[in-house]
Amino acid sequence: MALAPDEIERYARHLVLAEVGGPGQARIKAARILVVGAGGLGAPLIQYLAAAGIGTIGLVDDDTVSLSNLQRQVIHGTPDLGRPKVESAADAVARLNPHVTVVRHPFRIEPDNAADLIAGYDLVADGSDNFATRYTVSDACFHARRPLVTAALGRFDGTLTTIRAHETGSDGLPNPTYRCLFPNPPPPGSVPACAEAGVLGALAGVMGSLMAMEVLRAVAGFGEPLVGRLLMVDARSMRFETLSYGWDPENPLSGTAASAA
Repeated sequence: MALAPDEIERYARHLVLAEVGGPGQARIKAARILVVGAGGLGAPLIQYLAAAGIGTIGLVDDDTVSLSNLQRQVIHGTPDLGRPKVESAADAVARLNPHVTVVRHPFRIEPDNAADLIAGYDLVADGSDNFATRYTVSDACFHARRPLVTAALGRFDGTLTTIRAHETGSDGLPNPTYRCLFPNPPPPGSVPACAEAGVLGALAGVMGSLMAMEVLRAVAGFGEPLVGRLLMVDARSMRFETLSYGWDPENPLSGTAASAA
């Protein structure tokens, strides 16, 4: 996919990177990425994907902008209070990069619409803030054979991994699913919501930016993705650690029981 003259100047710092270059930037321009959630994680993720020149960004979120969002959801501003987040985020993308097409999905992703929604995109980046959505998205990505970049925030900590469960690893085993890492969601009420526990605003920026990095590495085709690896960030000690995990034959999606069914 050819770049226009102003795009060549816009993406000049990518084009001089041997790992990206013209072919990588063309892949970025051709990519269709679905972003689940235009909140704390989605805000920096959307901005950096747009700045990088992702051709089409789908935004799925049913929420509106509130004053308490603005401490961390930096794609929105005070004049956006009360607006749908997909509209506010789309306007921000248009100001940042007019070459990016934004598709608005102003509703919640659910089991009954996830398959059709995900089918129109090459990769899904999930920055949702609840376990029900994470499991819905991860299961749908497995069935749709789509890569998934997924992150989560705690009060002062965050996690990030990439799921490519429709592919096989170098060991000949299936790549792990999200359910290999977290077999079941925690009991209701056991993990306090952001409104109750709080969250450090800048941490959302760090984790959302790392999500964008993981998406761009996958699209442009360089580096080693976080497949089978969970990146854990502790903002209190500024410590980054990586936990390895593998395919669980008991998982309900690609496990032995599922294969035999």
